[in-house]
Amino acid sequence: QVQLVESGGGLVQPGGSLRLSCTASGSISGIFVMAWYREASGKQRELVATATSDGGRSSADSVKGRFTIARDNAKNAVYLQMSSLKPEDAGVYYCRARLPGANWGQGTQIAVSS
Repeated sequence: QVQLVESGGGLVQPGGSLRLSCTASGSISGIFVMAWYREASGKQRELVATATSDGGRSSADSVKGRFTIARDNAKNAVYLQMSSLKPEDAGVYYCRARLPGANWGQGTQIAVSS
């Protein structure tokens, strides 16, 4: 299994933007669905966005129009461009292959506050 490392988190003001990166230890080209999840304090981990190897994209209603997922199979990377951030977007963001038993990375923390 590939190991995933997320980066790009930090503190941002409401309305601001961040770009998260996820780098895989091996090839992701054979993984049909790559995804970003998030876990807010005291809440269950939720699916934020998915990107398929054939170009399909989806996102949760809560982030639709604000977050964009992208994948670069040549670089074994997945990205999450986040804009118009809200306090409720805060949490730990994880990248993961949507496969049974796939590993979780350590995540990257997002804080949204003025």
